[in-house]
Amino acid sequence: MSSDEFPSDTKQRADTILKDCGGYSIGSYSYSVGVEVIRKHVAEYIQRRDGVFSDYENVILFSGASEAIRAVLNVLNYPKNGKPSGILIPVPQYPLYSSTLQEYGMYEIKYFLDEENGWGINIMEIKSLLDEARKCCHPRAIVIINPGNPTGSVFSENTMKEIIKFAYDEKLFIMADEVYQDSTYFEDSKFLSFKKVISEMNHPYNKIELVSFMSASKGYMGECGLRGGYCEIVNVLPTVMEVLVKSISAKLCPSVMGQAAIDCVVNAPQPGEPSFDVFNKEKNEVLFSLKQNAEYLFNELNKFNIICTKVLGAIYAFPRLILPQKFIEKAQAKGMSPDYYYALQLLETTGVCVMPGCIFGQKPNTYHFRISLASPINKLKKIVNSILEFQEKLLDEHN
Repeated sequence: MSSDEFPSDTKQRADTILKDCGGYSIGSYSYSVGVEVIRKHVAEYIQRRDGVFSDYENVILFSGASEAIRAVLNVLNYPKNGKPSGILIPVPQYPLYSSTLQEYGMYEIKYFLDEENGWGINIMEIKSLLDEARKCCHPRAIVIINPGNPTGSVFSENTMKEIIKFAYDEKLFIMADEVYQDSTYFEDSKFLSFKKVISEMNHPYNKIELVSFMSASKGYMGECGLRGGYCEIVNVLPTVMEVLVKSISAKLCPSVMGQAAIDCVVNAPQPGEPSFDVFNKEKNEVLFSLKQNAEYLFNELNKFNIICTKVLGAIYAFPRLILPQKFIEKAQAKGMSPDYYYALQLLETTGVCVMPGCIFGQKPNTYHFRISLASPINKLKKIVNSILEFQEKLLDEHN
C-alpha cells in the first residue's frame, strides 16, 4: 500500500475492499452472500449498464458463475405430484447445465437452437416440447445463454421479448447466463441484458422472475482460476431468497479472492483515474483481437465442407462438418461419434485441439466442433490452415 509502483486508484480500491473484510484481510470469511461493498459495486455496475435500479440485497457473490447456477438449480429442484422438476436447456449448450441436472435428478427439456437462422430460437417448437415434457416433469425454468456458448450467437431485443412472454405464459423462471456480455463484436449485435428488456416491457411481463449470471472468468478478463462470479435475482419472493441464502450458507462463503476479482470487473478504472489509460488499452486490445479472430474464422472456415455461422459474440465458433459417409461409418465402427473421432484424428495428425460438438449437444446426424477465438491472430491462422489441410485430405481419402 505504501509502494509507488501501484497507481493511487488501484490502492484505494484495494483499501475499500479490505476495510469490509474481517481483520482487514481477504484471509477472513465473508458473509455467505459475499463482501457487502463488492455487492454494492455489482449493483452499481448493473445500474450503469441497464439504466435500471439494482438493489445490492438481490446480488449474491459466488466462487464462479458455475456455483451460482448450481445453487439456483438446487432451489428449483422440488418434485411435484411425483414428477421431477424440469428445466429447458438449449442445445448446443455449455455442459454445466446437463451434467448438473443429471446430478440433481432433474429432467432435461432440450430445445434445439436454429443453426440456419444464426442459432436463433423457435418459440413454437419450444412450446411443443414443453407440452410434451409436462407428461414427465414439472417445468420450472428456461435457461438462456446469451451471448451463446458454444454458438457465438447474440439475441436481438425482439427475440428476448418473445422469450420473456413465453416464459411468463408458461410460468417459467428465466435463468439468463450472460457471462460473455462484454464480448460482442458488431453494431447490430450489441448485448442487452434480460433485466433491461424486462424493465422496459409492460405489466405483467416486467414482473417475471429472473436470475442473471456474470463471471470474472469470461470475456476480456479470463481470470478463470480466481473463481469469481455473481447472480442478481429479480422479482422473487423474499421467502424464496431466504431459502437460497440458507442453502448456500453451509459453504460458509465464496472465495474472497474471487470476490475481489469480480470487484475489478464491475468497478473498473474510469476516465480521469490514473489506471484508466492502461486498463482501457489492454481491454480494447483483447476485444479487438477477439473481433478480428471472429471475422477471420467466419471468412476462412467456410471451405471444404465446413459451414461456419457468423460469430457475433462470446469467444467461440461452432462450425458444422459435412463428413463423408465412409468416415462416419469408420467412426461408428470404433464406437465413437463422428465429430469426436474427427477431433481425435485432428489432434493426433496436426496437434490442433478442438472440442467435438457431441460434448455440447447437436441435432441428430449433424456434426460440429468448437474452436476458441482466444489465440493470437498469427497462431490462429496456422491453426485454421492445419484444419483446412486436414479436412481437404480427409475428403480426398474418403470420397
